[in-house]
Amino acid sequence: MERKRILITGASGFIGSFLCEESLKRGFSTWAALRATSSRRWLQKPDLQFITLDLTNRTALRQQLKGCGVRFDVVIHAAGATKCLKAEEFDFHNYQCTRNLVEALMEADLMPHQLIYLSSLSATYGSTYGNSKLKAEQWLHDTLDASNTGLVVFRPTGVYGPREKDYFMMAQSIARHVDFSVGFEPQILTFVYVKDLVGAIMAAVERGVSEGTFNVTDGGEYASRTFSDLIQQELGVKHVLHITAPLWLLKVISVISEEWGKLTGKPSTLNRDKYKMMAQRDWRCDIRPMIEVLGYQPQWQLPRGVKETIAWYKKENWI
Repeated sequence: MERKRILITGASGFIGSFLCEESLKRGFSTWAALRATSSRRWLQKPDLQFITLDLTNRTALRQQLKGCGVRFDVVIHAAGATKCLKAEEFDFHNYQCTRNLVEALMEADLMPHQLIYLSSLSATYGSTYGNSKLKAEQWLHDTLDASNTGLVVFRPTGVYGPREKDYFMMAQSIARHVDFSVGFEPQILTFVYVKDLVGAIMAAVERGVSEGTFNVTDGGEYASRTFSDLIQQELGVKHVLHITAPLWLLKVISVISEEWGKLTGKPSTLNRDKYKMMAQRDWRCDIRPMIEVLGYQPQWQLPRGVKETIAWYKKENWI
C-alpha cells in the first residue's frame, strides 16, 4: 500500500516541527514546506523532504508546487503569524496566505484529499489575531465545502512544550523568583501540550476525517496560578514573588511595548492584541467532538507536560 504523502506548511516553527516528526514516525511520506530563509534546526530527520514555498506570492507558489512534481494526499497548513507589527499583517499572513495556498493548489490542479487548517481557540474571542484565523476558516468553508477536498479545522488553546518561546518567558521569570499575572478577577485557563495537539491532528489524518472543527485542550481547567506553580515545582525554586498587575496597567504597558516594537521593527510579544487575550477570563471549551470523532484522548495533562517541558529547557541549557 502506497504511503500517504503529506505536506506541512510552517514546518520550521514550534508546532510544525513536531508535526513533521510525528508524521515520519507514523510512516507517512513527509514534506516540510519552508521559506527560503527558514531555519532547519528542528528538522534534521533523514527521511524528511523539503520544498520551498512562498505563501505571500500566489503566482510563485503555483510554480513551486508544480515544480515539486508531487500530488499530496494531505496538506496540513500550520504556517501563520502570532506576532505582527501592524494589525493588518495578521490578516495578510493568516488569511491571505491561506487563500494563496489553496488557490495555487487549485490552479495547479493539485488539491489534496484532505486539508487540515491549524486555527486557534482565539478565533472565538474577537482579537485581531483570532479574527484573522476565523476569516480564513470561513473562506475555507465557503471554498471547499462543495469540493472533493475534506476540510478539518483545529482550534488549539495555548500550546506549550519544548522549543516554544512565549511560555518559556514565564519559566525564565520564575527561575529569577518573580511571577507576573494580570487581573484580579478569577481566570480559568486551558492548555494543550504540543504532542497532544499533534496526536489529534494525526488521528484526523489516519482516520481520513473529511470535515469538522475541533477544539483542542488537555481536558483540564486551571486557575491562573496553576501553570506557574507547576513550573516553580519543576525548577525547584523555593521562593517566588507573585505580582498581580491590574488590567489597566497591562493595557498601558501593552501599548508602549507595541509602539516600541514599531520603532525597532521587531514585533513585541506583549501588544494590544495580546492584551485582549490575556484579559479574557474564561478559556474553557468543549473537546468532546475531538474525542468522539477522532477517537483521541489527551495524554499529556498539565503536570506531565510541564515536567517534560522544563526537563527539556534544562537539557538544552535554555534555563
